[in-house]
Amino acid sequence: MNVELYVDRTACIACGRCVKICPAGIFSLDVERRNATTANVSSCIVCGHCVAACPTGAVHHGDFPPSRVHDVDRSELPSPEEVLTLCRMRRSNRAFDGRPVPEDKLAVIVEAAHRAPTASNKQQVAFTVVTDPAALRRVTDYTMKSFRGVLTLLRNPVVGALVKAVKPDIYAMLPMLERLDGKYKAGVDPILRGASALLLIHTPADNRFGRDDANLAYQNGSLMAESLGVSQFYTGFLCTAIRRDRRGEFSRMLGIDGVVHAGMALGMPAFRLSKYIDKKDVCAEYIR
Repeated sequence: MNVELYVDRTACIACGRCVKICPAGIFSLDVERRNATTANVSSCIVCGHCVAACPTGAVHHGDFPPSRVHDVDRSELPSPEEVLTLCRMRRSNRAFDGRPVPEDKLAVIVEAAHRAPTASNKQQVAFTVVTDPAALRRVTDYTMKSFRGVLTLLRNPVVGALVKAVKPDIYAMLPMLERLDGKYKAGVDPILRGASALLLIHTPADNRFGRDDANLAYQNGSLMAESLGVSQFYTGFLCTAIRRDRRGEFSRMLGIDGVVHAGMALGMPAFRLSKYIDKKDVCAEYIR
């Protein structure tokens, strides 16, 4: 990779931060000259860690000119207690009131999702925001079409018996699929549940870590939605249908160039939750 990267020796204080934080091992300390040096710059993944860590601005990176570097007042950051409360309050709230999510809030949610880390800093995660009611309806129709195919197979006496014997966890989905199908036939949307917006997170088909990157992005966006007072839930049913879609029908339907790995249904809440509920006890071991 052609990268312009160097250390201004007159500004470097040899603190070693760039050496410790660079994932590509580009930096080293010259003890005699008391400054950092660079080598194998072509291996840079353009993450910007070095620029962000340097306290004196000695690291110069062509992809991060001064206009793209911003000071942070850490006293303005939320406290650990506030962040934990936000995590505790974040819930999959499917009770929407029909109001559209304001575009400025959607934009902030997308930016938060975009800020999530990606494998090797490839930054290939892209976003499609669907607010058109007709397009949202097509998403539900697509998902139900996939599920009804599974439902037909499970209802078949021969196939159903075989699946029950070999993959009982899949056969156990039969009552749930029948419930979804009943709601769908009755004119109720059992997939997006009346959401006024849908955020789809996708990557190029050849990205080996696309699903991981997309779900990291989802978590950022989900917490931001909670902080903005926007209700959301993970579109697990839709993602399940997409994983069964070997021909890329869903991406073509919405004009998406790539594979959708995660989705977030969004809407303004019919009511706000005033409590959080404890989960099961934490299952964690500390190996010391």
